[in-house]
Amino acid sequence: MKIFKKILLTLAILFGALLLCAAALFTYLTITEFRPEPVEGLTAEPPLAAAPGIATLDKDSFTVLSWNVGYCGLGKESDFFMDGGSQVHPLSRELVEKNFAGIAQEIQARNADFTLLQEVDADSTRSGINEYMLLRERLAEQSDAFALNFCTKFVPYPWPPIGKVNSGLQTLSRYGISEATRISLPCPFSWPVSMVNLKRCLLVTRVPIADSDKELVLVNLHLEAYDDGEGKLAQSKQLRAFVEEEYAKGNYVVAGGDWNQLFPKSEKSWPNTHKELWTPGYLDEQELSEGWRYVWDASVPTCRLLNQPYDPKDEANTQYYVIDGFLISPNLKTERAETLDEGFEFSDHNPVLLTLSLGE
Repeated sequence: MKIFKKILLTLAILFGALLLCAAALFTYLTITEFRPEPVEGLTAEPPLAAAPGIATLDKDSFTVLSWNVGYCGLGKESDFFMDGGSQVHPLSRELVEKNFAGIAQEIQARNADFTLLQEVDADSTRSGINEYMLLRERLAEQSDAFALNFCTKFVPYPWPPIGKVNSGLQTLSRYGISEATRISLPCPFSWPVSMVNLKRCLLVTRVPIADSDKELVLVNLHLEAYDDGEGKLAQSKQLRAFVEEEYAKGNYVVAGGDWNQLFPKSEKSWPNTHKELWTPGYLDEQELSEGWRYVWDASVPTCRLLNQPYDPKDEANTQYYVIDGFLISPNLKTERAETLDEGFEFSDHNPVLLTLSLGE
């Protein structure tokens, strides 16, 4: 009988200790929760190179590259637990460094005037390297701005836990950035999930145009992924309102990134045969105001499902999407849009390169 009581007492103590630890963790995460303002001014960093960049956009035609780099941890060797895979962290630091080197080399080779990157880690357990600073150093002749959209001291799930995350959007420019702003987007999650989840945003950068009082407004975005669909719709609505307001001022507007929504008609090229796993939303051209248009290239998929490491020969279990692209204001002319086939070597997304020219 005494042994039974000792066992119960020990279990009670252990249970109480677990409750105290859980309460302490929740308290800590609540106190340290990332709570950005609706609109926050950011520092537009000048080039690290000694020679200053060009102050204004001084040509009619220019290029914009968009790429979700998957924190350099989601290359061809990887899957991800939220997509039906099993991995939480990258398999090794060496793979992260391999992916970073490949991504940086591709960005340099494409030599775009503007580069919009998503899922760039600054200080995260999962990647272990400061990708933001390393990219600044590799692209030292460019100006840049960075906006956090995933910032938490500790993500306690799944197992092993995700841990600390500081990650966000990075925009690089060969021209001077006159102003950078972080605009918060609606968050579809409530407490306690919201404490350790992404706080989505728009990273808005402004580039002066030579001999003009107009600006080129670049909007870097990464919309909601694992919601019930309402989050994506609310965020898309806010985005459209913002870009239309900028266009009404006479500015040229390019919004690009990972929409987590299928571009119109792209499913005909890459049908979703795994709807029991992750399913993106849909972009509806009819919701756009007159003259506005989505721009994408469905000749190559922009994203793959992370249910398993990449094996293009396994067609039955490999799912592709076209969820990366652009929204363009009516005063811009599209010269070319191309999804660059990187074979998902370094990220679960392929980059998209857009060539535009200024209209009236």
